[in-house]
Amino acid sequence: MRILAFSVAHDSSVCCLNNGEIEFFCKEERVSRKKRDQVPFKSLELFKENVKGKIDHVLYCTPSNSQKDSENIFSIYVKKIFNKHMENYSELRHHDCHMALAYSNSGFDEALVFVIDRNGSSFFIDGFEVARECESVYKVNRDSIKEIQKNFFITGPTNQKHIIKENIKNYYNCEIVCDSEFSIVKVYEAATSLIGQKPLENGKTMGLSSYSDKDNFPKLFLDNIPVSEKFTGSVALGLGGTFFDSLDKLTNNVSENNYHYYADKAKHVQTETQKEVLDLIKKHVEKTGIKNVCIVGGYGLNVVANNYYIKNLPEVNFYFEPTADDTGISIGATFLKNFEETNNWPHILQNNFYHFYKPEEKLEGITKELDDITDLLIKGKSVGIFEGNPEAGPRALGHRSILFDPRNKDAKNLVNKIKKREWYRPFAGIILEEYFEDYFHTLGYKKSEYMTINFDAKTHTKDIVPGIIHVDNTCRIQTVNSGSLYELLKDFYNKTGCPMLLNTSLNLAGQPLVQTKNESIEILKTSNLDYIYFVEDKILVEELL
Repeated sequence: MRILAFSVAHDSSVCCLNNGEIEFFCKEERVSRKKRDQVPFKSLELFKENVKGKIDHVLYCTPSNSQKDSENIFSIYVKKIFNKHMENYSELRHHDCHMALAYSNSGFDEALVFVIDRNGSSFFIDGFEVARECESVYKVNRDSIKEIQKNFFITGPTNQKHIIKENIKNYYNCEIVCDSEFSIVKVYEAATSLIGQKPLENGKTMGLSSYSDKDNFPKLFLDNIPVSEKFTGSVALGLGGTFFDSLDKLTNNVSENNYHYYADKAKHVQTETQKEVLDLIKKHVEKTGIKNVCIVGGYGLNVVANNYYIKNLPEVNFYFEPTADDTGISIGATFLKNFEETNNWPHILQNNFYHFYKPEEKLEGITKELDDITDLLIKGKSVGIFEGNPEAGPRALGHRSILFDPRNKDAKNLVNKIKKREWYRPFAGIILEEYFEDYFHTLGYKKSEYMTINFDAKTHTKDIVPGIIHVDNTCRIQTVNSGSLYELLKDFYNKTGCPMLLNTSLNLAGQPLVQTKNESIEILKTSNLDYIYFVEDKILVEELL
C-alpha cells in the first residue's frame, strides 16, 4: 500500500510511505529556498518526477481546516496529476500526526505520547475558529490509540470559554482543558517576541536563557493554567506572540551590553514552561503506571527542557522525536493512515538521512582524503561537509554540516560570524560514541544520535573543548559510531587526543539547510567559510571570496 501525504502550513513537506517504509520525503523549504515555506508544490513535483506507480491514498494536512480555496486548489491538482480523490486529513488531526510519528519511531510497545505544540488544529463553532490544540496526551500501544488529555487555548471570545469547552467535550472522551488565551508554548513566545524574534524562533530564546543567573521568578501559571494578567498583547489578534512587562523594552538587538534583562525573561519562560510539561508528564505517568514516554511537537526540540525531564524522572524511559516540529507532519500522517488501514505501525526509521536528494555531477576542486580535512581543522580552518542525502529534521548531523576545532576558545564567536548569527547562540558538538561518558554526565544514556538533549559537561571538558560548552556548562551533543564522520573524528582524535568537533548546520542565518552542491558553494561566496568538502567525490573546494 502506497500512501502520499503533504502538509500545507509552515515547514511544509511531502512524504510517501510504501508498504510501511518511507519511499520519498522532501521538506519544501529545501527546494524552494524559502525558509519555512508553507506550500509544497515543488516537493510534490519532485515526487511526481521521481516516484512511479499506483498511489492508494493521498492525504491533505493542514492545522487550520478553514482554507477552502487552498483545499480546492490542491484537490484539483491531486485529481489532475495523480488521478486520485484527495482525502482531507486535517480536522483535529494535527496532534494525531505528531503522535503517530513519535510513537512509531520510539520502538516502545506501550507508551504515553506528549504533544507540546505551538498551534495545533483549529476548533470551530458555527464556522468560526474559537480554540486551537496546544498540548495533547495519548496512551498508545501496538493495537490502539487513546486520547487521555487535550488542552486548547482560546482564540474566540474569552467570555464564552465554558461554551467552547462543552463543545470540545462533544468530540473527545477524555480530560479537556480550555481556560486561557495562552498555552505552554505561547507563554514561551512571550520572551521570543520580547527579543524581536519571530514566534517560530524559540531556539534563540533557549540559548539566551542560559546567560541569566536568576533563580526565583514570579509564577506564570496557576494550577497549570497560564496567568493571562502577566501578559499584554493578544495572540488572537495575530500579533505573532505575546509580551510581558512593558512593550517599550521590546528589541531586536540583544547586545552584550543590554542582555541581562532579556536573558532573565528568557530564563523565566524556560523555567516555568519546562516545569509545566514536567507536571503534565508526572501526572499521567502516576495515573497510568506507564514509564515509556515520547515527546514531540515544536517544544520537543527544547534540549534544555528534555534534560530537565530526565533528571527529574530518572525512572522514566524517554524518547525525543528528532523531527518533532511540523516538518514531520506529513510523515506522521502516512504512519497514522497506515495504522488505520492495516492495524500495523510502519518500520522504525534507522537514521535521519532520508530526505530526497538527486545525485549531482562532481564539481571542480582538489582531490583530498578525510585525513587531509582533519589537518585543515587542526590548522583552525572551517570546513563545510556535504554528503549524500540531507538530514530530514531541523538539525545538521553530519551530511550538511560546518565543522570547526572546538579546542579554540573563540570558536563560538568565529563560527557565529561565519553564519551571521546572534552572538549569544551556542554550538553543538559531535563526539566518538565510545568517549561520550568520559566527557559528559550522560544521564544513563549510552548514545545521543540526534542532538535532542543537552548534557552537562564534566569538570575537565570545558578546558579541553571551550568552543562547544555553553555558558551554563552544557552542550547539545551528538554521538557517532559509524560512517565518514566517525572516521574523521577518529583521525582528529589520533592526531590531537580530542574526540570531538564543533558541528553546526551548513547554511547561513535565516536560510534553510543547503540541498545542492551549488547552494553550498554559494555559502563560500557569501561568507567567511574556508572550505567545502564533498565526501563521496573526495573533492575540496576552497573559499571563493
